Amino acid sequence: MATTTAGMAPRPMTGEEKKVIFASSLGTVFEWYDFYLYGSLAAIIAKQFFGGLDPTSGYIFALLAFAAGFLVRPFGAIVFGRLGDMIGRKYTFLVTILIMGLSTFVVGLLPSYASIGIAAPIILVALRMLQGLALGGEYGGAATYVAEHAPQGKRGAYTAWIQTTATLGLFLSLIVILGCREVLGADFDVWGWRIPFLVSILLLGVSVWIRLTMNESPAFQKMKAEGKTSKAPLTESFGQWKNLKVVILALVGLTAGQAVVWYTGQFYALFFLTTIAKVDATTANLFIAVALVIGTPFFIFFGALSDKIGRKPIIMGGCLIAALTYFAVFPALLQYANPALVAAQKSVPVVITADPAQCSFQGSPIARDIDFTSSCD
Repeated sequence: MATTTAGMAPRPMTGEEKKVIFASSLGTVFEWYDFYLYGSLAAIIAKQFFGGLDPTSGYIFALLAFAAGFLVRPFGAIVFGRLGDMIGRKYTFLVTILIMGLSTFVVGLLPSYASIGIAAPIILVALRMLQGLALGGEYGGAATYVAEHAPQGKRGAYTAWIQTTATLGLFLSLIVILGCREVLGADFDVWGWRIPFLVSILLLGVSVWIRLTMNESPAFQKMKAEGKTSKAPLTESFGQWKNLKVVILALVGLTAGQAVVWYTGQFYALFFLTTIAKVDATTANLFIAVALVIGTPFFIFFGALSDKIGRKPIIMGGCLIAALTYFAVFPALLQYANPALVAAQKSVPVVITADPAQCSFQGSPIARDIDFTSSCD
């Protein structure tokens, strides 16, 4: 279970290892900032780029566009993982950060649906997919880079810092959005929402500078010097069943559950408060920001604990806690955030009647108008 060597006292972290963790984490925080700006501003994105739909449908398609970034993340991990095996982690980092930063900056310049019609959501989804590709390579690459610097028995504690970057990136995006809202007021929803995206070009410059100061990991340098780097990593990973089943288990059995827990608890909670519970955006952002500050230290705690008791108990315990609490947490959020709405739903239930014969699949993310001509529509 634990990977520490018996009788060997853990040594303190060296200056080089601290630099590796700091540089890798800071660059990845900026990548997550870019990725989560879209999610943090989903309600505004829906109005700006899916204006041909009613508000509810617009929210749904805004979330689907957010999901497009997730669909391509595994491909990004494959492509940039292969690139990392060929040219090293450092230069792969530079490629991913450039793709992410430039894609985010372009979103800040992208004309709305009212200006260029259906081209706006199409370009937006394409940019989201580029972001997903970049993040797929960045996050896995950063974790690998730090793990290759970690001493025996400290891998969980070291890579836990990378796990904090997603939370810190979301936190940073919320802080920038709150600042812009406070300064711009009503103008934020009109044009000020673009500023957090445009600011990413500054973070891109800092990230590139940080990554240029980093050295290649010693483990990769050793493998390269000894000629032990894989000549066909994709074939070895996906072409052999003994390796492929491990990949499938990791994707479906481990990371899929972790992703549901994380994005439901942090990202969707914000969306739920603003769109379902009707909490004003500033208050909802503050609530989530405080929750992130409280929760972030536990990444480090449980990462270090996994070095002592193993990874599996930590993963299983986290998923179990989420399964037991999420179904109670969100009704409670609604009850305490907007009790009048809950009371209204109970006292005046909504009944919908439609003729099944008139029902058909309906819904286009780029439609200018939807004709609600039948009872089913």
